[in-house]
Amino acid sequence: MELTAIDEAPMSRFHRKLALACSGGPLLDGYLLSIIGIALVGISDSLRLGSAATAMIGVAALVGMFFGGLIIGPVTDMVGRRVMYTIDLAVLLVASVACAFVTSAGQLIVLRLIIGFAIGADYPIATSLLTEWLPRRQRARMMGVLIVAWYVGATAAYFVGYLLAENTGPGAWRWMLASAAVVSVGVIALRHGTPESPRWLVAKGRPEEASALIERVLRVRVTPGDLTAAHASRARRGSVTELFRGLYLRRTAFCALFYTCAVIPLWALYIFGPKILSTFGLGSGNLSNLGSVLITLVFLLGTLPAMRWLESVGRRKMITWSFAAMVPPLLVLALWPSAPVAIVILCFCLYGLFSGAPNILEWAYPNELFPTSIRASAVGMAVALSRFGAAAGTYLVPVSLAHLGTGATMGIGAAITAAGWLVCLAWAEETSNRPLEEVGRTGTGPDTFSQTGTEAPSAAGASRSDE
Repeated sequence: MELTAIDEAPMSRFHRKLALACSGGPLLDGYLLSIIGIALVGISDSLRLGSAATAMIGVAALVGMFFGGLIIGPVTDMVGRRVMYTIDLAVLLVASVACAFVTSAGQLIVLRLIIGFAIGADYPIATSLLTEWLPRRQRARMMGVLIVAWYVGATAAYFVGYLLAENTGPGAWRWMLASAAVVSVGVIALRHGTPESPRWLVAKGRPEEASALIERVLRVRVTPGDLTAAHASRARRGSVTELFRGLYLRRTAFCALFYTCAVIPLWALYIFGPKILSTFGLGSGNLSNLGSVLITLVFLLGTLPAMRWLESVGRRKMITWSFAAMVPPLLVLALWPSAPVAIVILCFCLYGLFSGAPNILEWAYPNELFPTSIRASAVGMAVALSRFGAAAGTYLVPVSLAHLGTGATMGIGAAITAAGWLVCLAWAEETSNRPLEEVGRTGTGPDTFSQTGTEAPSAAGASRSDE
């Protein structure tokens, strides 16, 4: 029977609660990375920071996320998803409260590094656990929920920051940074009682526990013998070095490259939206801020149809055509930097709409393309490597705008997006509606079909071939 009890299970209250709990990491990511931008004005005045210290505080969380994903991914594959599931949020909670009492830039930089580390750690932990419990037909949709949570967190940060700035005086920035602790408490409460991943238990030679867990949670009887027999033919010890060998090297490169090509323009538009829009003639006040809020909303809206189409149309077609469609809007702005305001907003909105599928697949693909033994390591590696792109966008966009101009900056964004399209055209695989064990298997078979874009074999067919 293998693990089809999980793959074919109907969506239940358990799945929805798990998805909500796992969304806590992305929600806190969006909240914490946005709240620091609002708080930096007060921090700079209060601590009398120079430009270098301000920049370090702004980018510290991104650096922390790099190390969090890189280190904790492999640890999660070794010790389990459930063990790490609340530890990282407890660290985040303590660090957020401590931010309210800092007296120097150095203290705040260290705490922001710790916060980033905890967020980066949560991605491989929570997304692996969620993926390994989800029915195969719901994986993309539920990963879309995580992206929605990121935007909800970012939006909430703007509202909280505004309210605190208006009502708490000069020390508002301390309350802003500490406010993430409230969100952390709520997420920890949601995560209480979450069970371990049955797939991880089977991979670690504990089929009796996995069998009991599946029966208790999904109300489906699976014998330990079924799970042991299914696992015996593909039993393997996972090592992070596998990410850089054979088929998995190509998949690691694919995930890291398309993730980076998607995140650089996105971060540029998200963080420097008002500044970029002001260079197109929208002014530097409320009009450019309003335009930035509109673009952010469109990024969120773009994920909604993508959740459904990633299942019905397929991963490969959606990500390839999405990247292709994201290039023309940026190219128009590169060639026409003096375009009317309406055209500028339209182009940014089109880019945001088309980015829905890549945004979702940034987390779905690493979880689907690798086996249970190295799944969290793969997610952590993808998150870590993509943070180079995020940091590059954070530092280089204002430099490019100042020295190269708006048109050239948009041209660079179009070129990076086009590179992402070429990566997807060459390496994107079709993983929709396929069991995780089938997709993560090395060698020939379904993977050969997915590289050419041909329809992958059905789950039933795959099961027969395994026999």
